Amino acid sequence: MKNNNPENSNVYLIGSGIASLACATYLIKDAGVSGKNIHILEQDNIVGGACDGAGDADTGFIVRGGRMHEAHYACYWDLLSNIPSYDDPSFSVKDESFAFSQQFVSNSHARLLKDGKKVDVSTFGLSFKHKIDLLKLSFVSENSLGCKKIEDWFDQKFFVTNFWYIWTTMFAFQRWSSLAEMRRYMRRFIHLVSGLKRLGGVMRTKYNQYHSVIVPLQRYLQEQGVNFHLRVQVTDIDFNFSSEEKTATVLYVTDKNGADDKINLRKHDYVFITNGSITESTDNGSWEKAPVLKDKSSSGSWMLWEKIAKKNKAFGNPGIFSDDIDSHKWYSFTATLNDTTFLDYMEQFTGNDDGTGGLVTITDSNWLMSIVIARQPHFPNQPDEVNVFWGYGLYPDREGNHTKKKMSECNGEEILEELWHHLKIQDIMKPISDSKKINCIPVSMPFIDSLFMPRMLGDRPDVLPVGATNFAFLGQFAELPKECVFTVEYSVRSAQKAVYGLFNTGKRETQIYDSIHDPKVLITAIKEIFR
Repeated sequence: MKNNNPENSNVYLIGSGIASLACATYLIKDAGVSGKNIHILEQDNIVGGACDGAGDADTGFIVRGGRMHEAHYACYWDLLSNIPSYDDPSFSVKDESFAFSQQFVSNSHARLLKDGKKVDVSTFGLSFKHKIDLLKLSFVSENSLGCKKIEDWFDQKFFVTNFWYIWTTMFAFQRWSSLAEMRRYMRRFIHLVSGLKRLGGVMRTKYNQYHSVIVPLQRYLQEQGVNFHLRVQVTDIDFNFSSEEKTATVLYVTDKNGADDKINLRKHDYVFITNGSITESTDNGSWEKAPVLKDKSSSGSWMLWEKIAKKNKAFGNPGIFSDDIDSHKWYSFTATLNDTTFLDYMEQFTGNDDGTGGLVTITDSNWLMSIVIARQPHFPNQPDEVNVFWGYGLYPDREGNHTKKKMSECNGEEILEELWHHLKIQDIMKPISDSKKINCIPVSMPFIDSLFMPRMLGDRPDVLPVGATNFAFLGQFAELPKECVFTVEYSVRSAQKAVYGLFNTGKRETQIYDSIHDPKVLITAIKEIFR
């Protein structure tokens, strides 16, 4: 039964990623829960989860990754439509982001490179069979695909086409990723197919997502009285199970001083659980040092999910997503330059001003390296003379073409040397590196692609498991039919579904933009694929 009188309810949110922040917002605005009764329990010393951004010009800026946006993220943009922006409280985060994306339109002129030159992407380079296979995938049932991998559906020639290079680096799919997830992406984003080759339709925030989205959300929630408990880790949860109901009863926590405690959940108290994380156990390297690849034992969220999953089969199968680190890891890097040489070169070479080009992928890189030059400044504390760009490699265990080392073994300097080699700009960049006007921080991310691992129905728990009376699952590893993981929309939608399912809000869940059933969109996409 939904809660009609939440005045005396205490609500505990495990994790402080955007799913939890959205959940707290829905609890206040739609469910009528008092902010002072909401407690966000975060094991780290900063909120935001995968939407991050930190550093300064002296030590180097860093983002582990960036979530791409598009106009039809209905839950996400509605959530942010009433949140004051980072710079101007009279302007919402939504309005700021739409205005920014209209000013700096994504229109890549150098999406793919090979041998240091632009690749002609006027067509996707697909054979007739590939085109038919793509269309078939869009219209078969998800259940019929089971645990199939992408490479089980397409022949090997598919994986050297323009389409695949664009697809794999834009969304971070691997050939061994879930075919069912690729199907969801094909259906969910088919309205973007005509713009894939130039990143058309992709929206970005004014700054990195921590400052543009997370900080404004945190400010709003703090103003509402929400309690943020940092460096507090939830290590286990007790439940009572009956034939019809599942009820969370106790949270076991370890505080910032290492002391163990427990929180007894009273009648009408609730807990929202972010199970699993794509940015858990990351490690930062430096200009001189490669990052360390950590394992699952260092991850609070994965270990918690494993414990509670053993208590009830409705709580999913975390091992499906987290047991094969070599299949779902990749490495990213952030470069900070106290010099304009590189950005000036890339602007002239690509034909894109910063913030309009998006991903540039080096197809003949053994690491399959891509870089993104965001609109500067990418951080509000970034000096005018400092520039920042981000990059990543999907195959970090392959030997570099130039360095002859695995990306996973490389420090920041070696990663940039590999990049300069592929762009054929070693001569112009060597003086910059030698002058110490540059820094590069590499990051290992063992679980970053874990959400794409082949899975079956039930491996992700439902947001609201059958019989759940006072708890729900949030985020990328809770099941939302039709929606696409690795998007902020997925996390926010899970929060809306959880709150609307447990509390009587008088509101219906926001519908997914179902462009696959729009004949005009479908015809345009088919024409583009068959071009």
